[in-house]
Parts: sequence; C-alpha cells; structure tokens
Amino acid sequence: MVPDFWKSAGLHLMERDDRGYLTVTADFLRAYYTRPEIHPADDSCDTEHRLFEALMADPFYPVSDSELAAIRDDDAIDNYRIILGYRDHLTRYGTLEAAYVGLFDEDAITIPPVFIDQLVHLILRNILDGETDPFRLRAAELFFRDQTVSTDDGQMLLADSEIVEMLSETGGLGGLGALLIESATPTRSVTLDVLTVDSKSDYWARSDRFDMAADFRFAEPVQDAFARVVESWIGHFMGFGVRVQPMQSIRDERWAWHIGLDAEATRILNSLYEGATLPPEETNRIVALFRMESLDRGAFMETIRGKPVYLGLAMTAAGLLKMKPQNLLTNLPVDKTRG
Repeated sequence: MVPDFWKSAGLHLMERDDRGYLTVTADFLRAYYTRPEIHPADDSCDTEHRLFEALMADPFYPVSDSELAAIRDDDAIDNYRIILGYRDHLTRYGTLEAAYVGLFDEDAITIPPVFIDQLVHLILRNILDGETDPFRLRAAELFFRDQTVSTDDGQMLLADSEIVEMLSETGGLGGLGALLIESATPTRSVTLDVLTVDSKSDYWARSDRFDMAADFRFAEPVQDAFARVVESWIGHFMGFGVRVQPMQSIRDERWAWHIGLDAEATRILNSLYEGATLPPEETNRIVALFRMESLDRGAFMETIRGKPVYLGLAMTAAGLLKMKPQNLLTNLPVDKTRG
C-alpha cells in the first residue's frame, strides 16, 4: 500500500478529467468559503449570513454587486471580492491546471500569492499521486514552499522558511517558547531533522508539517529527485517528455537558452549568458544548476532543437530561495507553431 501524503492539499475534494487534470468541484470551493476570512462571525450582518449560506448550498451561485454592497462590514466585502474573483477565474478555465497557466497570460495577477502556492501544492499532489520516494516529495516542496538555505559545515541544507521562522520565534516550544523568549529566559537549542536514506521513512507521517530539512548538494538524492519532479511537472502540463540532469557548472560555447527558476537565478544566468564576470558573492548564490533536453525533438523551437536548456536555482543575499514554477512553463522554448 502506497502511503498517503500532503492531505492538506485537498486532493480528496477533486475530480479528474480525461487528461488527468483537476476539475473545479463544489466541495473544493466550499473549502475556501469556510476559511476564517470568509466564514461569518456571530456578529456578522444578516446579509452576510444569507450570502454565505447561498454559496455553501451552491458554490457556483452568481453573486451580484448589490448583494456584496449590502454587507455591513467593508473588510468582509473585500474578502468576498477576492474569493469570488478566484472562483470565477477557476471556473472560467475549468481545471486547476488551465487556471494556473491562465494566471500568467493576464496583464495583472489579482489572485493572492497564497492561493497560487496552494494551487501548485494541489496540482503537484495530483501529479505525484502514488509516488513512493520521499526524496521526490521533499524536493517538490520547493515548488510551493519558500526555503531558507544554510551552507554551514560543507552542506547545503534547505529548510522550510515558515518553519524556520516559527522555531526562531518560539525555540520550538510553541506558545511557551514565545513567552520564555519574551522574558529573556534561555530556551533549548532546536535543530531540524534532515531527510536521509536512514530517516526517509519518517517523511510520511510528517509530510504536512514540512519540517524536514534537505541536503541539496550536487550528487545528493534530493537534487536528483528535484530533477525528476521537473520532468513530471513539464510532462503533465506540456504533454511531452524532457530529461533533466543536475550539473555543477555551465561550460557551453553554444549556450542558447536558459530558465531561471526564481528571480535571483534569472538575473544571474542572464548576466553569465551575456558574458559578464560576476563576483564570488554573486555566483555563490547559485543553489543548483540543471541541464534539460527534450525527448521530443519537435517540441522545442527550431533554433533550440538539439541544444540543451539550462535551469538554475539561486538564493537571495539573505539566504531565501523562492521558486517560481511557472517559469518552467512560460519560459520553455516550445514550438508554438506545432499543432
């Protein structure tokens, strides 16, 4: 039996179409309506309560501007506009995958970033359904969870930024830790467990906690696992296969195309491509490099066929890695003339 993982993603609320894409269901929308920002409080006005009940009965219920305007609380009106805008975007495209890609075809993104991360989380849960390798699942967390990078002791450890921040505030002791820190009382040192061959079985019970660090050095299992997730991500969305391999440096006189998987990597790779010599403090921000080749020769633009596409991940000066998985789709040199 394959262990379950990422239950918080909400795959149990979804249905798949013939392509394996996730369709927008009533239960999925209801889960958003019950968020604290939307669910009425006891002292909310009658209009807000009626609207909430109408949406719970029919999550696709068309809400008029006059209904929203009749709500007494201005903050509640704003929250409803955001959630209904998100609903309308999803239903306009029909599937989560199409809605995700559609976000980046628009002039301005009005969907909150947290909703976009949740989309990626759920889409990846669908893509990786049945996966048995915890290294791939931990690597996939980079797609929707910011990472804090540490390069101490010759390792390159990635830890979930939200977890790191929480531990730094409480010392790992929850509310008690916060009180102790506030009173200047020393707390015990807290370190995150690192995912290894010996500890990988622990991942299943902790998958929704995002509290296992990963060694992301070249030739370590998680970096290779990340390459496999990239292959699956592109195959799911684009319909053709790619081969992705980690590499330590780019030495290619015929360098023709690259994709930065975050803002820092985009800036650094652009500079290197243009022939700039960067100081060590810049190049040391590179977390990982990859070489991608299409398994379908006709999938890429004619000028790129037979040539690799280089991928890069990089951290900020503060050690933050914030991946933009959409770059793998929007910046891929596909042949758009192919039917």
